[in-house]
Amino acid sequence: MKRSGLITTKIGMTRLYDDAGVAHAVTVLSVGDCAVIGNRTMDKNGYVANILGMREAKAKHIAKPQAVAAQKAGVKPYRKVVEFRVSDDCVIPAGTELSASHFVAGQFVDVQATSKGKGFQGAMKRHNFGGKEATHGVLKAHRSIGGTGMREWPGRVLKGKKMAGQMGNETVTVQNLKVFGVDDADNLIFVEGAVPGANGTFVLVVDAVKKEQADLPIPTKMKVAQSAEQPAAEPEAETVAE
Repeated sequence: MKRSGLITTKIGMTRLYDDAGVAHAVTVLSVGDCAVIGNRTMDKNGYVANILGMREAKAKHIAKPQAVAAQKAGVKPYRKVVEFRVSDDCVIPAGTELSASHFVAGQFVDVQATSKGKGFQGAMKRHNFGGKEATHGVLKAHRSIGGTGMREWPGRVLKGKKMAGQMGNETVTVQNLKVFGVDDADNLIFVEGAVPGANGTFVLVVDAVKKEQADLPIPTKMKVAQSAEQPAAEPEAETVAE
């Protein structure tokens, strides 16, 4: 069983207390208008997946191929579109609006987002190098990387050598974060610990692949209309006064 994930946005961090009064640092993730906009099938595509979209986009910000695809599917164009591969029993019909209750308190999730960009940084900040001594013969090389370890052979610096360079602004996945709670009213998910990225970043949330999960809604917690839950009451007959 492999369920679909959700597209969320990072709101920020805060502190919440459990029933024992213990404080927990949590990251607040907003599900917003995340919805299923299409599906991939084994017969047509060779794999099974749900296509999710989030945050309706303006027409001027959408390329023509994406606009035509959205029009053919009968859905709104979204700014963020992601595929989540699922098992056959976890296919969600297109047009279904998803909510934070897709996840339950106590389960573990994996999150993925783009980390904050730090620009061009030295090796001490980028790779946690210790640096050289402040004195005792060190001359203007306190924060340098030192020797690269090469000589006549191989006569070059090997690929992957830790040096100064661009730091951050890359896709980062954090595994096994615990869901502290879910707010159905505001469509929020509270995850214990830090989530990569700045506030407002799109964050993909899926069930943890390295944890056994139980009592999860399959394929998701559907929004059931009230008319389907309770049959409509029969109208009362009017009393005509004689």
